Amino acid sequence: MTLTLRNDYGCTEAVIAENCGFDRFYKVADLLVEKLRIRFTTKVDDSDTSYWDFQYKGHKLTLHYNIYDGVSIFPRSLNGAARKDNDAVLELAKVLTAL
Repeated sequence: MTLTLRNDYGCTEAVIAENCGFDRFYKVADLLVEKLRIRFTTKVDDSDTSYWDFQYKGHKLTLHYNIYDGVSIFPRSLNGAARKDNDAVLELAKVLTAL
């Protein structure tokens, strides 16, 4: 997996895979569930976008997919995210790229 960091939403967004299909999104979701024991609390799916919320070490994060942007993770509160939430995104992204 590749890792690109963005701050377009006013928070840290870790882009894990760009220019990919839903299959890559599901592979990342499966890694989160199988390797890190993540449980998704809310799943919102559309024809070209998905937002799946989960908690990682007490931080509320979102696994996001969009046909134009790829797969990313960011704090659920976006521009209201605390520094610790942004740090959790970075930590999780590094863990995922190592798997």
